[in-house]
Amino acid sequence: MSLDKPETQLAALFLTGEEERLVGDVKEWLKDAAPEDYTLVSERFLRLRKLGAVVSEYPSIRHTEFLKGLIRDEGLLAESLLAFSSPSHLLHIPTKVVALRSFLVAKFHAFSLLTYLVDNKPEFRSPLRNVVLSIICTLMAEEVYFSCLADPDFSRHTKTSLANDLIALWDSGVDHRGIRHLSALSSLWIARDAAPPSFGTMDGNTELLRISIDMAQDWQDFLLEESTSDETRWALEEFLFGLSYEEIQHVRFRLNRFGIAAIGYDEIRSYLGSKPTYSVVNDRDHRAIYDFFIERREACAFRKRTSAPGPLHTLEEIYLKYRIILELR
Repeated sequence: MSLDKPETQLAALFLTGEEERLVGDVKEWLKDAAPEDYTLVSERFLRLRKLGAVVSEYPSIRHTEFLKGLIRDEGLLAESLLAFSSPSHLLHIPTKVVALRSFLVAKFHAFSLLTYLVDNKPEFRSPLRNVVLSIICTLMAEEVYFSCLADPDFSRHTKTSLANDLIALWDSGVDHRGIRHLSALSSLWIARDAAPPSFGTMDGNTELLRISIDMAQDWQDFLLEESTSDETRWALEEFLFGLSYEEIQHVRFRLNRFGIAAIGYDEIRSYLGSKPTYSVVNDRDHRAIYDFFIERREACAFRKRTSAPGPLHTLEEIYLKYRIILELR
């Protein structure tokens, strides 16, 4: 039996038309160039669509017993959703939410497989990378929503609106409000990936200039509005250098103490004398992007618990919250 037939029957439940066309183009090329890989990809995406079909059959979390009563009282909606953000509340999370996360992980692996198989085809490399980044940014967006729901600066009305957006994300796998923000977040990561840190004097100006060149005007507006915020500056430095706030302070202290004007990439690790706090991001393994985000977010949470100096939110959280607030004004 042909593997293509079931794929057509299942339709694109969780893949966009553009993603479907991209998968089709890659498969068409693999059919002649690498028949075994063609079969592998066909089977992988068949399973992915089957998983998507199963996930779509779960009822909306609006209809689950856990939220059924709370949805009617919108004042409690944001507070109830915050319970899902803690790892210790795993068994409190509706199945639909857990299933969707599993689907996104499976989708990430499926498209990552394609990037590996077509590494020598530049016409496929960029669009596939964009899909992988969009999946990562969708997972990040969930974390940003939780951050917004816990932010005392947001009104109850705004939190209720964001809570409904989060439910929509869980129900469909698409962040309807944030779809515009995901492209901005992807652009931020693409710009950073193209401009690895040079360290130098550790002022960050070179790195910031490199990533800002290809960013939209709202990024310039964001930097201008947040220019007086120490937290944004600290979070931006962590993002640019790939080092923790604590490591950056340590390196700067040594530069000042010994009168060193600049430092190179190869020297930075010897200055720290231990395994770096954050994962090293590279263009060969996109999982490191999400790892880097989560590690910084966990460091922020630790600082909150211990009242330690440094950023309490990641740059991605601060940037997306800025865009969301701008949209809701």
